[in-house]
Amino acid sequence: MSESDAVKPGATILASKVAKEYADEITKKVETMKDIRPQGPLLVGFLANGDPAAEMYASWTKKTCESMGFRYELRRIDDKDFLEEAIIEANRDDSVDGIMVYYPIFGNAQDQYLQQVVAREKDVEGLNHVYYQNMYHNVRFLDEEKQLKSILPCTPLAIVKILEYLKIYNTLLPEGNRLYGKKCVVVNRSEIVGRPLAALLANDGAIVYSVDVNNVQKFTRGESLKFTKHHVEDLGPYSDALLKECCSDADVIITGVPSEKYKFPTEYIPDGAVCINFSSSKNFDDSVKKKASLYVPMTGKVTISMLLRNMLRLIENTEKLKAKN
Repeated sequence: MSESDAVKPGATILASKVAKEYADEITKKVETMKDIRPQGPLLVGFLANGDPAAEMYASWTKKTCESMGFRYELRRIDDKDFLEEAIIEANRDDSVDGIMVYYPIFGNAQDQYLQQVVAREKDVEGLNHVYYQNMYHNVRFLDEEKQLKSILPCTPLAIVKILEYLKIYNTLLPEGNRLYGKKCVVVNRSEIVGRPLAALLANDGAIVYSVDVNNVQKFTRGESLKFTKHHVEDLGPYSDALLKECCSDADVIITGVPSEKYKFPTEYIPDGAVCINFSSSKNFDDSVKKKASLYVPMTGKVTISMLLRNMLRLIENTEKLKAKN
């Protein structure tokens, strides 16, 4: 990155600018796979919820895929009760390299079940329980020989990459400790994004306050630089006063509340904090720009880039297993 492209304080940073950092890397990788995927890897997306935000995400995904040499196929499921059968069919189809599902669908435990229906070898979103367990325990590989790389859930990974781009990670520290001394607030504790994000940031050394409508939890990895799994402390029921206290000296505030009505209180943002919104709704109003040093209003395009990186990693794993067998 040239000096003229350097991040300036008080700036709004678009996800497209961050995603551009990975476009060349991904495109070159696809080119190296021409001998095994001459038409390009195939990603299949399943849409069964009629959500306008999911429609927009699907459109971005298709455009991004095609610009980087991938193929993308959107499969609309009119009756969501047939979605499981459609996923299983794609699992069995050797021409399909990656599968993603636009959630929420049922909005309950049935969605968590569907996440496990997607074959681990094709789960580009990184939602399989094996990937989650590895993430929570800082396990980087799927095998003892350390040949098959595990993947991370794509939206939490995208936010980590955005924080790296914004120089929040301290590259002078060893990998795995580069958020040491940072305090982060994450307003969302969904199993798809909020909770894994809090764990990832804590595993990298940050103190993380995980906030949802019920309570506030503190994710930490201890007070030393020792590389260990994070632990969680319940700080009590949610209240505005508790949120304000958690934000008082926060370095980073990340929101993901799926509601147009929700706005993060600007007065809780410390001067100079970094603010990131990963919800399809606008969780910060324009006054955020007066308090935040850096503001990222959306993360979707970086998420798509991470999803495609995950897909390439899964293809590499598949090919290694074929060679081994």
